[in-house]
Amino acid sequence: MTDYGPPQVVATGLRFPEGPVPMPDGSVLLVEIARGTLTRVAQGGSLSVVADLGGGPNGLAIGPDGAAYICNNGGFEWIEAGGLLFPGHAANAEACGSIQRVDLSTGEVTTLYDSFEGEPLKGPNDIVFDAARGFWFTDHGQVRDTGRDHGAIFYAAADGSRITRQRADMIGPNGIGLAPDGKTLYVSETMTARVWAMDIVAPGELAPPSPWAPGRFVGTPPAFRLLDSLAVEESGRICVGTMVEGGITIFDPDSGGSEFLPLPDIGITNIAFGGPDRRDAYITASTTGTLYRVRWPRPGVPLHKPST
Repeated sequence: MTDYGPPQVVATGLRFPEGPVPMPDGSVLLVEIARGTLTRVAQGGSLSVVADLGGGPNGLAIGPDGAAYICNNGGFEWIEAGGLLFPGHAANAEACGSIQRVDLSTGEVTTLYDSFEGEPLKGPNDIVFDAARGFWFTDHGQVRDTGRDHGAIFYAAADGSRITRQRADMIGPNGIGLAPDGKTLYVSETMTARVWAMDIVAPGELAPPSPWAPGRFVGTPPAFRLLDSLAVEESGRICVGTMVEGGITIFDPDSGGSEFLPLPDIGITNIAFGGPDRRDAYITASTTGTLYRVRWPRPGVPLHKPST
């Protein structure tokens, strides 16, 4: 087992945090799904609301223009049990997900996308920008009284002008990230607990899938665990937030092996790398409302820098 540093508490009192993004000033931006906010965590752990987003803000990335882009799933019903907070069914009978943009200097919120070819987005979940200034995002879908939505993978322009669907009928796609060379897209499915690799043949375009699978199979945990959002190391390893047995599962796409870092929450949902050497791993422990920092043995893939 690789030697990972002990988890250090950065902040508590969050309402189901997700989508951490370490910022140059040492703060961390994240979303609080149950509170419906974009929130800044200062270095000392204090919290401030950057924007009220409503619904269920779920994933977060900083775009090339320096704005925050948010996947909003539309909102959950919430279950509190044993001091822990859990998402339940969709809060609304009809799909009402969206992609939002937040101007970090003013807090102004703009809705960029809420549908594809007239079909409402069901539950946008996670997002990653590429070098072409566009972004990939997953639509996880929602669980409703009538059943579970299928999910999908989309690619969109940051100015709200174009959206394409690159995969449909997936089973709860959640985390999404790019290989260090930008030529492979990685996606985790929650309920199947599988990680898939998909070849990118042009900006915003995936190679056609083979029969019966959305991409190349990367791996799955050896025990009953659910997979959430992910980040990619500079080494190429894929680090996935893991629930039920809470922690981070680290998949090696070359060897097909994996290892597991347990953490003190059954709902570890996301990881992001920051710090001067990109070895500070910020991890959301969502059911307890905690943000952790773990000193990582390897650096993460650098984020795309905003245009100047």
